[in-house]
Amino acid sequence: MSVSPAVHVLHRMVASFAIVALLSSTMPAQTVTYSTNPLPNAPSAPAGSQGEIDYATPVTPATQPSPARSVWKPYVPHTLPQPVLKNSDRLHALMKDGKLMLSLNDAVALALENNFDIAIARYNLNIADMDILLAKSGGTVRGVSTGLLTGTPGGNGTGVTTGATGGGPGGTSTGAGGSASGAGGIVRSTQSTVGSPIDSYDPSLSGTVSFDHATLPLAVSPESSDFYYGNISNLKYNTNIYNFSYSQAWAAGTLATVAYSNQRQTNNIPSSALTASYYNPQLDGSWKLTVRQHLLQGWGIENNRRQIIIAQNNRKGTDASFKAQVISTVAQIQNIYWDLVNAYENVKVMQTALELAQRTLSDNRKQVEIGTLAPIEVVNAQSQVATATQNLITSQTNLQYQQLITKNAIARNFNDPELTAAQVIPTDTMELSNEPIPPAEELVNYALAHSPDLEQSELTLRNNEINNKAARNALLPTLDLYGYYQASGSASNYGDTFTQMANRNYPDKGVYLNLTIPLRNRAAQSNQIRSQLEYRQNQLYLQQQQNQINLQVRNAAFNLQQTRAGVDAARAAREYAQQSLDSEQKKYALGASTSYLVLQQQNNATQKASDYVAAFSAYEKARVFLDQVTATILDKNGISMEDAASGRVEHMPAIPGLQPNLTPASVAQPAAK
Repeated sequence: MSVSPAVHVLHRMVASFAIVALLSSTMPAQTVTYSTNPLPNAPSAPAGSQGEIDYATPVTPATQPSPARSVWKPYVPHTLPQPVLKNSDRLHALMKDGKLMLSLNDAVALALENNFDIAIARYNLNIADMDILLAKSGGTVRGVSTGLLTGTPGGNGTGVTTGATGGGPGGTSTGAGGSASGAGGIVRSTQSTVGSPIDSYDPSLSGTVSFDHATLPLAVSPESSDFYYGNISNLKYNTNIYNFSYSQAWAAGTLATVAYSNQRQTNNIPSSALTASYYNPQLDGSWKLTVRQHLLQGWGIENNRRQIIIAQNNRKGTDASFKAQVISTVAQIQNIYWDLVNAYENVKVMQTALELAQRTLSDNRKQVEIGTLAPIEVVNAQSQVATATQNLITSQTNLQYQQLITKNAIARNFNDPELTAAQVIPTDTMELSNEPIPPAEELVNYALAHSPDLEQSELTLRNNEINNKAARNALLPTLDLYGYYQASGSASNYGDTFTQMANRNYPDKGVYLNLTIPLRNRAAQSNQIRSQLEYRQNQLYLQQQQNQINLQVRNAAFNLQQTRAGVDAARAAREYAQQSLDSEQKKYALGASTSYLVLQQQNNATQKASDYVAAFSAYEKARVFLDQVTATILDKNGISMEDAASGRVEHMPAIPGLQPNLTPASVAQPAAK
């Protein structure tokens, strides 16, 4: 009669373990249904978009998994889409008659979609998300590189370079926040590594099933074997073991374990033997609940959630780092564009110089023919033409190379045949702005409030404070309180065994304390002191950054004033040189000057015209640099961080103060070599 309720108990226990297995496989911390949208409110992909990833779609194996698939979902690998290596459709839309007609707004938009520095940095946003997921499971965060990628050549104010080599793909400079080891003289080796161990917050279900068959010799004399064991020559045992356990930890420093143990043993001893009073088969079962609570080291919710808080701070730091990357790249693209305009305008200057030199040579030849000029003047004019030709070729090849630099900065597939053959024509030109420069104090205050570098350093200090608390807690001895309750059963059938366990006929319960005291505790002392030293070091570093930003902003404002004055001075010098050339040509026509003096004035006028173009380019770059160091470049130019994060520009940049180039195709194109 006891079998029927025992069977019900068995069914309930099996169902309970099935529910536990289902819950443990579908816990939120385990279910990776994260969205790859790194920033909120990112726009969905337009038709035909060639963006980095469809950030509006969560990266999951199936959008509507079946219930069975949900159970197995934590154990199925996720496959992310391949990186997009094609140029965005925007680039091809700007092609006209084999030329890339490029405005500055278009250049910035293309960089947001195609530039590799931004595309590579974009992955850090999701990598930081995975650190949060890891921390929620109880794991130790790995950190994310938050430095700037500098793999795009050009636009740095010092000529064409290949970018700095650093500690990450594409050439990165190691960042200030979220780094495990630190950089630039700043140590961060204790970040995320100090403190008491954290238990796994992901529930786990484990089990052991074993089957054993053993044959043993008789342990008594042959005369006694019949009396004790009956007519058998050896002992045979079959032992089956079924053990299961479930464990779960909580942020309070609590760990609970439920274990079920069952053993079934049979032997070949006849029932008529004296040992038949023992069960055959013999079934022994028990279940045990054990709860452990940290009382000293490892105590506290904040202490046990520190990895999660650090990972969340690192995610904010990664957002700030990505913003810094966008600021840096946008400034670089603007500088590259003004370098292109500079090269474009310089070709015009050199073309004018060559035309003037050729005209002078033609006039000198005519005068030599009629005998009013010595033949040596023709040779001098020919030399001038050769020099002007060389200068034009140099200017044209510089323009060619600057076009390559521009295409590389705004495209992903640099080998696209349409792009390779295209000439880049800037449709905007330089203009002197009359916009007043705000007071230096206003610029500095804005920069200090919006600098992504300072934001990263402040987040690093928050993590240092968390590490300091964890290191102080790790100095304490380990004192753990344990409580347990166990119920056992033993019978010849499963029904009776489970009934005894369910009715708790044979309970075993108790509590105990476990104390561990490290006598010298040098490792914990080292970690605690080192974490404080790193915190103090980072406090100084933050203040140093603030001082540097203060100095940098003021210097950028001074530089803008100087370059603006430089444009005025270069314009005046160009006009004076042109007037001097006109005067010398008039005197030469009246016979009051020489061909040599005219050629001198021509060279001077060409140089001053080239200097004027260079001064204008320096002024435009100074405006960009001031916007960059004050962190106003994105808002001022209408650049959306959501667009930058998604890789799809839905809101075109609106850079103020641009002057359209009225004759964008008037420059003679460089000859193919």
